[in-house]
Amino acid sequence: MSGMLKDWDNYYDSHFKGYKTKADVRDGCHPLMFKHGGTRNAIVLVHGLTDSPYFLREIGEYFCSEMGFDVYLPLLRAHGLKQPEDMKDASADRWKEDVAFALGAAQQSGGKISIGGLSTGGTLSVDMAISQSQIINGGVFLFSAALGLANPDHIEGLGNLAEVLLRSPLATFFDHLDHTSLTNNSPSGNPYRYSKMDIGGAAELSKLIKEVEQLMTKQMVIQPLFAVHSEADTTADIAAIEKLVARSPQAEMFRIGKCFNVPHASVVLKNPVLSKNHSPLELANPFFDSMLSTLHDFAKNYL
Repeated sequence: MSGMLKDWDNYYDSHFKGYKTKADVRDGCHPLMFKHGGTRNAIVLVHGLTDSPYFLREIGEYFCSEMGFDVYLPLLRAHGLKQPEDMKDASADRWKEDVAFALGAAQQSGGKISIGGLSTGGTLSVDMAISQSQIINGGVFLFSAALGLANPDHIEGLGNLAEVLLRSPLATFFDHLDHTSLTNNSPSGNPYRYSKMDIGGAAELSKLIKEVEQLMTKQMVIQPLFAVHSEADTTADIAAIEKLVARSPQAEMFRIGKCFNVPHASVVLKNPVLSKNHSPLELANPFFDSMLSTLHDFAKNYL
């Protein structure tokens, strides 16, 4: 890793002012950016639910060093915090504001603007690609995008039912009953994501999925679209990505076979995520290099 990406300290002063400071965020979870200087194409890369910009760092480094992009990785509100009690107040609308701020910063690069993201970050990317198409005039890059919840047991309607339940008052009720900590600061804990899925955050994702579904009934993603998904993903529905790719005028899908057992978040990892005691927590994607080589070729053809 070249180490080009740096902590985006101005994010706190310009966007999080009055909300959180850099001292409130866990080490390694800060928003990141790199601007080469001069006019450049730029990309905003958005992390997933419960995790942090760390997960997209290696992909961001590739866009910096190999593709010459300026890169902006925002931190979504209620994420990456040392004391994340306010995840119960997570808001998809606030997350959209975070992404919009990063897009505003990316406009300063002067070139084409692309967007991409992991899981919930992919959902936000599709939302923004459609609603902010006048700004996002580059490509859309999706990694395990959550356009629907997966149904690993193949029970008809189970994924949709989970989304409906998360949008119901039951989700709020159970969320307020849950007082367990979202962070595990032990040597075996994950430094870069919360230790569990918060119901309130999952409910906001479910509402966001519904909003994007409704948006896509009226409009489609018109930008060149590159989507990566693992058939072994038990979190995000691959069928929803297949449908999006089929409807998009310029699209390519990098599909990882089920037999390789690449989990949801591992798609974006060149190296495994390690705990403080160096035990592996999240496996690397064995196809990372070929995935990004294919992505690079796609970008050369369409951007």
